Amino acid sequence: MRNSTVCAALTALLFSAGAASAHHPFSRDFDRDKPVTLNGTVTKVQWTAPHVYTNIDVKDDQGKMTNWKVEMGSPTALTKAGWTRTKLKVGDMVTLQGWRAKNGTNFANAEEMTMPDGQKLSAASSNDRAVATSGSNRPNPANNRPANNKPAPATPNNKPAPATPAKPY
Repeated sequence: MRNSTVCAALTALLFSAGAASAHHPFSRDFDRDKPVTLNGTVTKVQWTAPHVYTNIDVKDDQGKMTNWKVEMGSPTALTKAGWTRTKLKVGDMVTLQGWRAKNGTNFANAEEMTMPDGQKLSAASSNDRAVATSGSNRPNPANNRPANNKPAPATPNNKPAPATPAKPY
């Protein structure tokens, strides 16, 4: 009896540690100062917790096809923003705005995705400054301003954050 209780406790601890390490703050992997716009074809969709991931084939500056891994919000947050498990399909041509990975790899965090029919959906970004729901004050990573075009919130030193144009790929 005691051994099974200890075993169950250790198993629960291991599973919770794995989930906790998989869910991370935006700032660990992504750079708010490196906005990116990606136009390409969906090659893979993984609808799993804690984040939904998609892969997109995108032509780089030299015309070479590169595959980007894109992190989106949780399945629950995406569902609240109007997504369904089957909304994004392999072969779809999409455009997304988001932020590049700090390490410079082809990894991005999506803020908003434009679907093949032109519908724009929040990607429920884990950017702690962003609001992960649909609305008019959602940040626009391309110009560092909310969609209502009012200046972005001031930085901790009370100076406006610099606007950095997104580099399209």
